[in-house]
Amino acid sequence: MKEYKYKINGNVYKVAIGDIEDNIAHVEVNGTPYKVEMEKAPKVVVKPVARPAATSAPAAPATPVVKPAAASTGKSGVKSPLPGVILDIKVNVGDTVKKGQVIIILEAMKMENNINADKDGKITVEVKSVNHRYLDVNIKMPKKLNFFESAIRTLLKEYIERGKVDIYITYEDFTENNLSLQYNKALAGEYLKYLNQMAEEFGLENDIKVSTLSRYPEVFAMEEQPVDEDELWSSLEKALRGAFEPFVESRVREGENLKKDLCEKLDNMVSYVDFIEERSPQIIVEYRARLEEKLRELLADNQLDDSRIAQEVTIFADKICVDEETVRLKSHILSMKDSLNAGGSVGRKLDFLAQEMNREANTILSKSNDLKISDTGISLKTDIEKVREQIQNIE
Repeated sequence: MKEYKYKINGNVYKVAIGDIEDNIAHVEVNGTPYKVEMEKAPKVVVKPVARPAATSAPAAPATPVVKPAAASTGKSGVKSPLPGVILDIKVNVGDTVKKGQVIIILEAMKMENNINADKDGKITVEVKSVNHRYLDVNIKMPKKLNFFESAIRTLLKEYIERGKVDIYITYEDFTENNLSLQYNKALAGEYLKYLNQMAEEFGLENDIKVSTLSRYPEVFAMEEQPVDEDELWSSLEKALRGAFEPFVESRVREGENLKKDLCEKLDNMVSYVDFIEERSPQIIVEYRARLEEKLRELLADNQLDDSRIAQEVTIFADKICVDEETVRLKSHILSMKDSLNAGGSVGRKLDFLAQEMNREANTILSKSNDLKISDTGISLKTDIEKVREQIQNIE
């Protein structure tokens, strides 16, 4: 007998090849005997096919809806008796499985093996979210799963950092022997004792029957069998990840659309700031011309004092100067674009930048006495408000 030892995906398999009769080889894998039928060929040496073990149910679904409870006696879900290659999966996402039902066909050592579900059940996970400044999680699930709440919150933090998230979980266990009938012998004895005592004290006929006594409260009670927490969490975690992953993918797609819209608005804001910078020097020139014209009307032929006019123009220019505001606005717009392109959790940073941009726009409007700049400043503030609203959708 030849013996081999393989280690596949961390699992150790001891394979022993015994006698070969005609085209039938007697093989043991971890102590379990198998008969392997080989193609007839001269001097054939039979070797086990060492392929990655199919140790779990089908891969996580692409939609955040339903995932079957692929539970087993270990932490890895449904286990294969042999390493091999999955040829066919007989169930779909959301299907209800029965114990003993064929769910996977596996090729192992040139044979096809059926992998059966060892438990009846179904887990459904639904995830919804809206905008929020922080991560606020609300979980609704059966009491049976309450002790997993902390683990669920921890798992969710791997996928999302901001938003108000509602998670709805339903669990259906179709196992026939998950309930047992419990007989409370001590309580039944107490009932019987006091019934006999009442019959003696009041001289009543004692007509107690078993069927009568069994109807009293708590004499018989249905008790749910304790569950294997590791086994249940293994199934629940797969369902949760199956919901969280497409949930995040949808948020990423939405984020790309928001990014495109925000960048367009930021480009419009740059054009408004450019117009304000170009218009500001013209206001001073126009103010000087108006001032000189009025002075000529008032002084008639008297000579104008150029130094006095220059002083008034300087005071006016300082009063309406928005150079600092426009420089800071452009800096904030550029910083916001860079943050959007960098990606990651930038929502709070963008919110802060939008507040600063709004403050600069307010200052420009308060200094302006020009109709064109005022109209442009109002358009600028309108776009900033739109950006602030959109930023609330960004994590």
